[in-house]
Amino acid sequence: MKFAIIKERKNPPDRRVVFSPSKLKEAQKQFSKAVFKVESSDIRVFSDEEYKTAGFEVTQDVSDCDIMIGVKEVPIEALIPNKKYFFFSHTIKKQPYNRKLLRAILEKNIELYDHETIVNKEGFRLIGFGRYAGIVGTYNGFRAWGLKYNSWDLPKAGPLPNQAALIKELKSIKLPNIKILLTGSGKVSNGAQEMLDAMGVKSVIVKDYLNKTFNEPVYCKIDVLDYNKRKNGEIVDDVFDFFNHPEAYDSNFMRFAKVTDFYIAGHFYGDGAPYLYTRDDVKSPDFNIKVVADISCDINGPVATTLRASTIAKPIYGYDPQNETEIDHQDDKAITVMAVDNLPCELPRDASEGFGEQFLQHVIPAFFNGDKDGVLHRAKITENGQLTKRFSYLQDYIDEKE
Repeated sequence: MKFAIIKERKNPPDRRVVFSPSKLKEAQKQFSKAVFKVESSDIRVFSDEEYKTAGFEVTQDVSDCDIMIGVKEVPIEALIPNKKYFFFSHTIKKQPYNRKLLRAILEKNIELYDHETIVNKEGFRLIGFGRYAGIVGTYNGFRAWGLKYNSWDLPKAGPLPNQAALIKELKSIKLPNIKILLTGSGKVSNGAQEMLDAMGVKSVIVKDYLNKTFNEPVYCKIDVLDYNKRKNGEIVDDVFDFFNHPEAYDSNFMRFAKVTDFYIAGHFYGDGAPYLYTRDDVKSPDFNIKVVADISCDINGPVATTLRASTIAKPIYGYDPQNETEIDHQDDKAITVMAVDNLPCELPRDASEGFGEQFLQHVIPAFFNGDKDGVLHRAKITENGQLTKRFSYLQDYIDEKE
């Protein structure tokens, strides 16, 4: 069985890769029957020479391989018929901008496996870049604070080599006695928490965060039942009650907004759940948040200050609460927003190493053990020119006229 590490062709360029040379070497050692080839690339964070040194063939032509492994969407003209492809297709939520891509995949008889659809039996994702989004997003949030108040001038994350370098920069700043709120319980929020802990910011429980003042910076990490409450007043401690019945809940976020200075949004937002805070909430004199690092980045969604995704080149903007418009981030009226939606691209080496570790653990073995855990079966979106049963809900999306 031949696997190809394919060149990233989407613009703007993405320097990440599923397997670094060292992780690919591990994969080869574990699965001696596998053949791994690397498509030559001049933008990848790891050079062709690094793969050659690790013992792999680097070539312009990988058409003899069976399984193509990439990160971002593959341009239609670059798709090779009758192959298996792994990449983030951005189609499973019926994204209109990739309808033609999914049609082409079917027409070319390609088996598509989306990294987002690689899940366990319970439906939880097994691989992703979420941890690195949390790491970089938190760094960028502190950078945004410094730019808003001219209190420090952190360099951009992209030119720094790794997470350790980001932490070193953050440890060099002197934080005021602010309260930092972190939402979420998954890989994104855990990555953010790593950074806060590495900085030595003190973690406090909800009760103390809401009711006490501190003579040092502190943070509080909260999950859905902390910032949502049942409409009937019933107290529940089962998060699945919220996941299964989001319509039975109202947001209880404002009690945190009253005492928070810097908010890091690392949660997952499900359809039908209450917004954390609305634009009307932000108009309230009780709304105290001054900087928002919206790593989740749902546009015009549950974090109402996020008007648009920002870019790595221009990562922050200001939100005017009264006019609900974008303004300069240093304006006195502004809530400063960092809402970059491709944060892991700023830490390509670390992100690639971590992603490859997960892919090696959960995906590659499935090709050699008969897919005994059903990982490939659950992840497969297309087969024999048709949608698989699990993804048949996409048929109307494919059939829809432009």
